[in-house]
Amino acid sequence: MFTKVRGRAVRASVFAGFCCVLLLGGAGYVWELRALAAFLDDGDPVRGSYAQDPGAADDTASAVLDGMAQEGLPPGDGDTGPVPGGGPEHRGSVRWQPSDPLEARPAPADPAVGALFSPGEDGDPDHHCSASVVHSPGGDLIATAAHCVHDGGFRTNLAFGPGYRDGFLPYGVWVPTRIDVDPRWVTGRDPDHDVAFLRMRRPGHPGQRLEDAVGAAGAIRFGAPLPAPARLMGYPNTAEEPLECRNNAVAAGPSQLRLDCADVPNGTSGGPVLTGDRTLIGVIGGRDGGGDEETSYSSRFDAAVRALYERAGRD
Repeated sequence: MFTKVRGRAVRASVFAGFCCVLLLGGAGYVWELRALAAFLDDGDPVRGSYAQDPGAADDTASAVLDGMAQEGLPPGDGDTGPVPGGGPEHRGSVRWQPSDPLEARPAPADPAVGALFSPGEDGDPDHHCSASVVHSPGGDLIATAAHCVHDGGFRTNLAFGPGYRDGFLPYGVWVPTRIDVDPRWVTGRDPDHDVAFLRMRRPGHPGQRLEDAVGAAGAIRFGAPLPAPARLMGYPNTAEEPLECRNNAVAAGPSQLRLDCADVPNGTSGGPVLTGDRTLIGVIGGRDGGGDEETSYSSRFDAAVRALYERAGRD
């Protein structure tokens, strides 16, 4: 049996098989753990917060642009490129309907949705998760899954590429100034609190606000009633364009929501779950690390997530 965890894939097997994995792959696994540890910081575990060192963040941005991706438009996109918040999908004028069949398929890049990069030999692909810009008073906030940014410690090598496609960054590369997660994620990886908010800046462009540059994937809503027509979106870590799927989001117990769509692979963790009117009600994550081959989950956006969002938006 395979259980897909959308930051890493974990194989559930019998004890003998597990021992073989340890014997045959142990050295590589230990190397991966050591490599990842080089990009982790304890931050403030009691508060669940990490203030990113500006110099390290600038180095991360440079590393992304030194071989992973380049700023600008993909060939054939014209001189002006995509318009932040533009297009019928962004304006909400397209009637929502479920995907048929209920399978994720490639989608046009959305300026307010992007890939999370982690340059360096940390054992992850170039972009390992997804995130989206959420409307906030400071105009600088993105939402993603906590397991994308805190895995035994806060990741120190994160960068965000809004609207990323085919190796190009039409809106540049952005880096965190601060990362906020619920302390219950830090202490116990509680799947009911698999949500994170990051404040972002663009190196070399002081004063530029992320939301001014790309718009927002949507306003955020807490305690949204379910079921609700919804769309998930994210970047597979083996693909250079996003995918999406539409279906009704339903409750999966009191603290999780579920959206049944097949073929939503690793790398989509942290991608937004949006209602038909582009309201953010979840991020791919939560139960089973985000789901399996048929179902995606999200921690419910409850009072605790509201408090986290408000804390992340404060100076």
